[in-house]
Parts: sequence; C-alpha cells; structure tokens
Amino acid sequence: MDYLLQLAADPAAWVALVTLVAMEVVLGIDNLIFISILTNKLPPQYRTKARRIGIGLALIMRLALLGTIAIIVKLTTPIFSVFDHGFSWRDLILIAGGLFLVWKATTEIHHNVDPRTHAEDVQESKVTIGFTAAIVQILMLDLVFSIDSIITAVGMTEHIPIMIIAVIAAVTCMLLAADPLAKFIEANPTVVMLALGFLIMIGMTLIAEGFGAHVPKGYVYAAMAFSAAIEALNMLVRKRRPAAGGH
Repeated sequence: MDYLLQLAADPAAWVALVTLVAMEVVLGIDNLIFISILTNKLPPQYRTKARRIGIGLALIMRLALLGTIAIIVKLTTPIFSVFDHGFSWRDLILIAGGLFLVWKATTEIHHNVDPRTHAEDVQESKVTIGFTAAIVQILMLDLVFSIDSIITAVGMTEHIPIMIIAVIAAVTCMLLAADPLAKFIEANPTVVMLALGFLIMIGMTLIAEGFGAHVPKGYVYAAMAFSAAIEALNMLVRKRRPAAGGH
C-alpha cells in the first residue's frame, strides 16, 4: 500500500502513465482495425458479441502477460542466428503475425477487386466466416499485438501498476470505439480498402521489426493519418457532389 501511495504522489509516475496510456491506445488501433474488418464478415447478430469477446481476450492476454513480465523480457533474447543476425522469440512472433496480416489483408483485397458477374457478387456478399474461426483469428493477432504492447510498456516504465492501468484504459477505449468503427467501415466500402491497406502496411512493419529493421511508429501512424484525411476529403466530395448537381 505504501508503494502505491508513493507512486501516486510521484509526478514522474503520472507523466509515465499518461504517456503510456496514449501509446497503448495508438498501438490498439492496429488491433481494432483488424477486429472490425473480420467481425463485419460475421452474421449481423454475432458481430457485437465477437468484438466484445475479441477485445476481452486482448485485455485478459495483456494482463496475463504482465503477470509473466520476467518471461516476456526474456523473449527479446536471441535463440539462433542467421547470417550473424540473431532472432528472438519476439522476432519470430512478429514475423509470423506480420505474414498473417499481409496474407489476410491481401486475400480480402482480392475478394473485393476480383471481377465477377452481378449474381456472383450478390452470392459472395452472403458468404460469412464462422464465429469460432473469427475468434481464433482475433486471438492469434491479439497475441502478437499484446506481446508488442507489453514489451513497449516495459521499455517505458518499470512500475507494474502503471502498466496495468494503461492496459485497462487502452482496452476500454478499444471496447468503446469497436462498434462505431466497425459500422463506419461497413457503411463506407472505400474505407474498407483503405483499412486493408493499413493492415498490409502494419504487417510489413511487423515483419521488418522481426528482421531487426526498426521502423519509427511515428512515420507509420503519420502515413495512416494522412491517408485517412485524404479519404475523408474524398467522402466529403462524394457527399456534396449530388447536392451541387441538383441546383
């Protein structure tokens, strides 16, 4: 209890908490985009439930990983080398997660752009994935993003309570934003393609990180923000064009 009171009275601890919450929320965007796109392929009555389960599993996984912080830190220790470059368990997990994201996003893009007859398009739109399959895929990406999130947290503070509060705050934000984001993506087909492009970029970033090439997160999120701003302008133009044409 004394430790928690001392922590609460330390201004540096509050600065670390605010910084870490912001960082965890930003890192959670990647996870949330994937969950939104994947759950939109479920029948409507299962989508909200799948999102809540997926985000709930993300919270449980992050808190469980915090409980094994000593093991998580050791995941960065190289276990073998190729051409004098050491690979750790974290590297392998990031590479596997990145490849999965690239494969998943590429497959979805192919389904969206593959030319078909109108009847086939209608039939294809009715095809949905299974609830269990969606949860399994969400769980796989939760693991990748959770490990990256916890390692980031360890690098920013040594206080476990701060990490726990930051993780809970970030996952709560994900939970609140999940349904609105998924509905927005579903209602705007061009945003789906943009989000899939984001997933490919995020996947390639994970692969690069796994091979030891550090990619500043600021550059990645700046590119995503710029692309989203351009798409917002395009949506505004499309919305106003019919009104302008009617005069």
